[in-house]
Amino acid sequence: MTKKDITIKPTKHGPYKVTNIKNLKNSKEEALGTQEEMYLCRCGGSKNKPYCDGTHSRIGLADNKEQDRVQDKLDRYNGRYITIHNNKGVCSHRGHCTDNLPSVFNSKRKPWIDPDAVKADEIARMIKKCPSGALSYTKDGVLHKEQDRKPGIIVSKDGPYDIVGGPILQDPYGSKPESKEHYTLCRCGHSKNKPFCNGQHWYVKFKDPKN
Repeated sequence: MTKKDITIKPTKHGPYKVTNIKNLKNSKEEALGTQEEMYLCRCGGSKNKPYCDGTHSRIGLADNKEQDRVQDKLDRYNGRYITIHNNKGVCSHRGHCTDNLPSVFNSKRKPWIDPDAVKADEIARMIKKCPSGALSYTKDGVLHKEQDRKPGIIVSKDGPYDIVGGPILQDPYGSKPESKEHYTLCRCGHSKNKPFCNGQHWYVKFKDPKN
């Protein structure tokens, strides 16, 4: 089996069809059961999260992108020692950047990213924690966007699926993640930029106590 056999496919108005992923964990770092082919809920209503139980058919999951979403656009913020790249369109608004480096990432100012506020290595370490792939950086002429990790899915606490290790996204609408290695997929059913998470789980108060 090669990496091209490890896939995630959002089905039409239905769950994610996941193939050949053996590493599935919840937010407590507990291993969850996997199958060669399994279906994970993305409507937010399954009573057996993270697995699909067919609720999407009853509630009418819509999988379209909404017109008022933040559009995909890669912005560059050039500093003396590091250039920060940001695609707000795929941001899951987890807050790693603004919480950990508010001097660099501050949405209350313009421009909201200051690549010279702290040392470049400190910024690089933080960007590697970005789960959605919205943030990347260039340092010493080298673009850092991908990482080397085992393919897997993490069911985040009351939030999206964190995808790592490069499972191939087979979106029927042609959506592509900013990073091929890591990205976040909506599981509350309310993202405006499906299949990617855009932080709507915060506003709809999505809860999954079990995971």
